[in-house]
Amino acid sequence: MPVSAAHSAASERVLESAHFINKNSSDVFVPEAGVQQAAHEIIKRMKSTGYSTEEWKKHELTPNTADAAAIEWIFVVDTLNFSFWSDRTNKNEQYTVTLDGTEHRGYWSLCAAINRAINEGIPITHASYYAHASLSDLSHIFRTDLPNVQDHIPMLAERVQCLHETGRVLLEKYGGKFANMLKQCEGSAQTLVEMVVRDFACYRDEHMFQGRRVDLYKRAQILVADIWACFEGQKDGMFEDIDKITMFADYRVPQALCHFGALEYSPRLLEYLKTSEVAVRQGTSASPPEPGLLPTGHKWEVEIRGNSIWAVERICQHIRASGVHVNAILIDFYMWDYAKAHPEAMASIPIHLTRSIFY
Repeated sequence: MPVSAAHSAASERVLESAHFINKNSSDVFVPEAGVQQAAHEIIKRMKSTGYSTEEWKKHELTPNTADAAAIEWIFVVDTLNFSFWSDRTNKNEQYTVTLDGTEHRGYWSLCAAINRAINEGIPITHASYYAHASLSDLSHIFRTDLPNVQDHIPMLAERVQCLHETGRVLLEKYGGKFANMLKQCEGSAQTLVEMVVRDFACYRDEHMFQGRRVDLYKRAQILVADIWACFEGQKDGMFEDIDKITMFADYRVPQALCHFGALEYSPRLLEYLKTSEVAVRQGTSASPPEPGLLPTGHKWEVEIRGNSIWAVERICQHIRASGVHVNAILIDFYMWDYAKAHPEAMASIPIHLTRSIFY
């Protein structure tokens, strides 16, 4: 059943959390001059490339038909949409999935593995299958197929748990289909986000910061955004309040925000991130303040994610003030694509290394 209107403002809670984090941060900042410059550069580039929701379906791995099968594909992919960074510097040793002769890494390796399973007749997008799939089953689905690759998909056991949890809830409450849950939101993006975080614990991206709970909901919001983009805002992807969805706080978009000058780190945090990249890849990772993995929920991690949401919100505000309609989803999609397409421009900007099911 859908949530009541009084409790349907999930994305507004995310934005309020981001503002609170911004006002109480000591090591991550959103410089106004940088935001204005970033807004100018981003909208100029988006106009020159004609960037829109159509970009989502242009990729060879995403569904090219907006139908019921696409909805279930999107749900499974976003249930597993977390932690793709590799601690190996040699690309040829990183987790890789080959599909139709093309090698895929990072997020796209997940999409390729799902599509490969479908091609092999494995019903990976059916809740009746993945609610009970074994570790061995999923290890086969997410296998790498290059003999020189040393990496495996990160957090496989956690991925199994996420699929079991979501699959069982869908079977118990929604007839085994996420499409049935989607129908109950009645065209409200905020209601759908609220339903997702209510029913699926693995989507509940909530943390403590400065004595209060903050909600970030990266995967729940990108789930809604992917459906909206796939259907280009029509039919099952028509949400009256889609502009309420915020940026999806991960580790790649903050890197792009730094590149465009809309996000800044304190000298001590920047040094920590740079030395942590080296430490993790050398196998000498420790706990903060020593270089290494940044634990999920750590103050610095929350500051980076919260300020990223706030920075994108401020960018959107500046662009809208110029008379151009844009939302945080398109800004996020564009910046993620930009960061992936321009690795040389991102090389000097470290990402924060966190293993988390939330992003």
